[in-house]
Amino acid sequence: MDQILEETVDTQDLKKFEQKYHEELNSGKVNSITQFEYAWCLVRSKYSADIKKGIDLLEDLFQRPDEDNKRDYLFYLAIGNTKLKEYSTALKYCRALLQVEPGNRQAQELEEMVNKKLKHDGMVGMAVAGGTAVAFGGLVGLGLALGARAAMRK
Repeated sequence: MDQILEETVDTQDLKKFEQKYHEELNSGKVNSITQFEYAWCLVRSKYSADIKKGIDLLEDLFQRPDEDNKRDYLFYLAIGNTKLKEYSTALKYCRALLQVEPGNRQAQELEEMVNKKLKHDGMVGMAVAGGTAVAFGGLVGLGLALGARAAMRK
């Protein structure tokens, strides 16, 4: 699963699928396969703006009632959100995919990985918050001590 999350799109592939997407967009009708291929490339980009754009395109595809590839859309929505560290949203997509395909090994592995990252980031967040509270407490204590010292001098 790490390999999928760390994979980046080849620049030439991105340009090729981007060009095809924009040609169809300019003609007035984008084929869902073209939109998926472009979104798939964007989600595999190293740039967060590209990943967000890919997620938007995938969400658009997922909302269409006539689409048959919702499994792929859900998986890459989960991948994109994981890459953006939007772990709660990624979990939502993993769980939606597992509702439809409970035995999907990739979705199970991704869900497990996202849960670990969510827990790790939560621990880091608590450590940062704890460190901030200690630092703030230290500053307040220092201020009180200096204030008491100044009062004693008078």
